[in-house]
Amino acid sequence: MAIKIYIDQGHNPQNPNAGAEGNGLREQDIVFRIGILLGDLLRANPNFEVRLSRPTPDTQIGTSNTTSLRARVSDANAWGADWFISLHTNASEIASATGCEAFAFSRTSPAFALGEDILVALSESTGLRNRGMQVRSGLYVLRKTTMPSLLVELGFISNPRDAALMSGSPELFADGIYRGILNYFDL
Repeated sequence: MAIKIYIDQGHNPQNPNAGAEGNGLREQDIVFRIGILLGDLLRANPNFEVRLSRPTPDTQIGTSNTTSLRARVSDANAWGADWFISLHTNASEIASATGCEAFAFSRTSPAFALGEDILVALSESTGLRNRGMQVRSGLYVLRKTTMPSLLVELGFISNPRDAALMSGSPELFADGIYRGILNYFDL
């Protein structure tokens, strides 16, 4: 039986729920491309079945931030996903802030351990600092999903180096997440 992974490319192509911007780039464009590449890697492996929240670049989800988040979670829950992975780029007032990090609902969630494996492989693949796993029980996509859920901050769109890497080499991020998933499932 294939492991069903729902990949949520965080944010919409335009408001409502558009993402952060930095260094001339938009979060929603970066995470869309990385999600597509990750989906392709997972689909090529018979151990996985994949669904994307945004299968096309102009897929707009919801009519407000609230309905956008609710629709992503409802889609994953209705599909019966085994895992939910939401992709994002980080942003900071401090331009030197760098690295990847991830959030799970609780330390005891299987998503916390998956996130640790993903961050190690993501850091190896991209060369970005592993900022570690954190608990964020207040995040809607982590508390309203019926499966273990993870929110991955791939890098800082506000950091010129992180932003250029995410934009110019999205395959490194998709590959890192994919290898982290393989490591977690011992595949």
